[in-house]
Amino acid sequence: MPNRLLPDAFYLGMDIGGTKCSIVLGDKDFYIYEKIVFETKIERGYKVILEEFKEHIHKLLRTYDKSKLLKIGISCGGPLDSKNGIINSPPNLPGWDKVPIVDIFKKTFDVDVAIQNDANACAIAEWMMGAGKGTQNMIFLTFGTGMGAGLILNGKLYSGSNDLAGEIGHVRMAEDGPIGFGKAGSFEGFCSGGGIAQLGKSYATNKLAQDKKVNFCPTKDLIPEITSKSIFEAAISGDIDAMEIIKISAQYLGKGLAILIDILNPECVVIGSIYSRNEQIFKPLIYEVLAKEVIPEALEVCKILPAKLGDKIGDYAALCVAMQ
Repeated sequence: MPNRLLPDAFYLGMDIGGTKCSIVLGDKDFYIYEKIVFETKIERGYKVILEEFKEHIHKLLRTYDKSKLLKIGISCGGPLDSKNGIINSPPNLPGWDKVPIVDIFKKTFDVDVAIQNDANACAIAEWMMGAGKGTQNMIFLTFGTGMGAGLILNGKLYSGSNDLAGEIGHVRMAEDGPIGFGKAGSFEGFCSGGGIAQLGKSYATNKLAQDKKVNFCPTKDLIPEITSKSIFEAAISGDIDAMEIIKISAQYLGKGLAILIDILNPECVVIGSIYSRNEQIFKPLIYEVLAKEVIPEALEVCKILPAKLGDKIGDYAALCVAMQ
């Protein structure tokens, strides 16, 4: 047990992922009293997985007074229907077709339940307690395995008519290019872990076919092993070829940011994962693009910031959904 008294009131956050799931129990000051993590094992089906969530929560409520549970928040990959509390077949959760998860947990625990897609949940967390704290208009970009966005506009989460607001990764940035969101040349294709790896593989394939040296990939046999991580590691060590790949990604990141800033006029754009780990490389490159592309007055009031919560964002995202 943490060295802290039991809370007078608390929230529960549930994070549902394709690989692992977690439950956090915390209070209005964002203090986390308990965290439980378990493997999703998606082959078990959603009913068994949700039963495991229930079992862990029942166990927690034997220690923490159930009458002090204020609300449950759920973070899950989309698509989903946040208004009606339904999960609609996320790619990483096969078989989760029209799962009425909010009603299921409302009936079980007799408490309010809310759900948001993971990008929105992370946006709320960074807005409430991270890099965007104190702002009224903030954009959060995931920039991890994929590229999604969460929008905080006029001090509220904006999710659109059917939870599809912020799908900036789907926007086509070029006629052709790496595939992301099922679309060649998309923003996600250029600005995601998988997309950067695709750029690296194409670059190495073309260069090696011309019998030219590629520092981060000396031979054709190593092309399948190229990842975004290996490209950044090479660039940081001074690899010129790897840096060329990052420049391409940064150029499109700058162009995507320019579109968002011109349309939404935010106070800040908070970028997670790959950007937050490599800000020193990206920042000067994207500002070169922004200086050319963005309305100067809009850029003047907008900061581009790395996500503050880092690896802890998953712990807080669902909890912050409950606090909304």
